[in-house]
Amino acid sequence: MKSVFIVVVVALILRGGDSRGVTKAKPKAPKKFESFEYSAMNCRAHSASLTEFGGVGDGKTSNTKAFQTAISKLSQYATDGGAQLFVPAGKWLTGSFSLTSHFTLYLHKDSVLLASQDLNEWPVLKALPSYGRGRDAAAGRYSSLIFGTNLTDVIVTGENGTIDGQGEFWWQQFHKKKLKYTRPYLIEIMFSSDIQISNLTLLNSPSWNVHPVYSSNIIVQGITIIAPISSPNTDGINPDSCTNTKIEDCYIVSGDDCVAVKSGWDEYGISFGMPTKQLVIRRLTCISPYSATIALGSEMSGGIQDVRAEDIVAINTESAVRIKTAVGRGAYVKDIYVRRMTLHTMKWAFWMTGNYGSHADGNYDKNAFPEITGINYRDVVAENVTMAARLEGIADHPFTGICMSNVTIGLAKKAKKQPWTCTDIQGITSGVTPTPCGLLPDQGTDKPGGCDFPTDDIPIDTVEIKKCTYTSNV
Repeated sequence: MKSVFIVVVVALILRGGDSRGVTKAKPKAPKKFESFEYSAMNCRAHSASLTEFGGVGDGKTSNTKAFQTAISKLSQYATDGGAQLFVPAGKWLTGSFSLTSHFTLYLHKDSVLLASQDLNEWPVLKALPSYGRGRDAAAGRYSSLIFGTNLTDVIVTGENGTIDGQGEFWWQQFHKKKLKYTRPYLIEIMFSSDIQISNLTLLNSPSWNVHPVYSSNIIVQGITIIAPISSPNTDGINPDSCTNTKIEDCYIVSGDDCVAVKSGWDEYGISFGMPTKQLVIRRLTCISPYSATIALGSEMSGGIQDVRAEDIVAINTESAVRIKTAVGRGAYVKDIYVRRMTLHTMKWAFWMTGNYGSHADGNYDKNAFPEITGINYRDVVAENVTMAARLEGIADHPFTGICMSNVTIGLAKKAKKQPWTCTDIQGITSGVTPTPCGLLPDQGTDKPGGCDFPTDDIPIDTVEIKKCTYTSNV
C-alpha cells in the first residue's frame, strides 16, 4: 500500500492536482520596473530599451545595428507623441548612428557608449557646404558618433551617462597623417530645430565634441567634457551657423577651445551666408592651457552677432575670450557682450587677431575684410596673468567699438614687461587695471554706457522645460 500511495502523490504532482501534503509551485515574482523623471523640452508617449532590439552591453559586441534598428522602429511614433530610447547600465560599443525626429535618447547613469574603432562602422559624408572641404583632409568626413540631419525635436540626455569617443586611436592617425577623411565628432546635429543635449559626460572625442550646425532653437546644458589637454582639436561645444542657442552649466577640460563659435570658412562660408546669432553662454567652467575659454572664429565667414556670455570661470587657460579672423574671411563679428568672468593662470585675458589660421584653398577673396565691432567686456577679475591683452586688428581695417569696464587683471610674477599690445584697434575703457594701451583711452567711471549688457531675453530663454517620465521592465 505504501508504494501505491507514493505513485498517487507523484501522479497528482505531475498533473498539477490539489491534494493535502502536495507543495504548490511558487508563483513567479512580479516584474520589476525602472522608473525615473528627467527634464526636457518635450516628453514622449512611447518608450523602449536598447536591449529590446538586440543590444548587448558587454563592451565587446557591436551595437551599431541595434541602435539603427531601434531608432528606425521608433520613428513610426513621430506623429503619435514621439518615442524615447533607453540605454541601460553597461558598456555599449557602437559606430555611427543617426537620430530621428520627435525622439529622445536617454543614457542611464551607469551606461557608457564606446565609439567603435572599426572604420567600417563610420560612414563618410560630404564636406560641410560652408567649409568646402574637411578640416583634417580635403576629402569628406566621417559621420559623427551620434548624428542627425533635417530633424525636429531631438533630445540626447541622461543621468550623466557617458559617451567615450576612444579618441587615442584617431589622434594617432591624425599625428601620423594617415587620415583620408576628417575625424568624427561625438554629437553633430545639422539642418535641424528644437535640439536639447544635456546631462551627459563626454570623454576622449576624436575631434570636436558637440557640433550643432545650420540649426536653431538649441539647448546644451549640464555637459561635462573631458579630453587630454594635448589632444588635437578636441573643442568642447561649437555652435556653427546656428540661431537661438543656449549653453549653460557646462564643465570642460579640453585640448582646444572650450566653446568655439563658428559660421563657415572663407569663400564657402561667405557664399553659404548663414550666421551664428542669438547665443547665450552661462556658468561655464573651462580648463584649456593651449586655447581659449570662448573663441569667436576663426571660421566666421557667415558672420557672428549677438553673443552673450556671463558667469564664466577659466583656470589654466591660454585666453579668456579670443577673436580670431583673417583677410579672406569676410563677414563680421559684432555685438559681443561678456560679463562676470573669473580667471586664474592665463597667458592672455583677451586676445584678438586679424591674422589667424589657414585658408580652405587658394581661391579666397583677398579683398574680403572681416568687420570686428561692438566687443564689450565688463566685470572681469583675473589673477596670475602673463599679459593683459593682445589686440591686433587689420591694417586699414581696424577692429572698432571695443569697450572694457571694471576689469582687474593681476599679473604673474614673470609677466611681460608690456602688459598690453594694441595695433589697428579703436575703443574705450573705464576702471581697467593695469592701465590699457593708448588706443583704449580711459573714459573715467562717471561716463554712461559702460559696456552695458543687454537686458532683454533671447527666445531660447523663454522655452518651457517639462518634467518627463520613463518606465521600463528591467
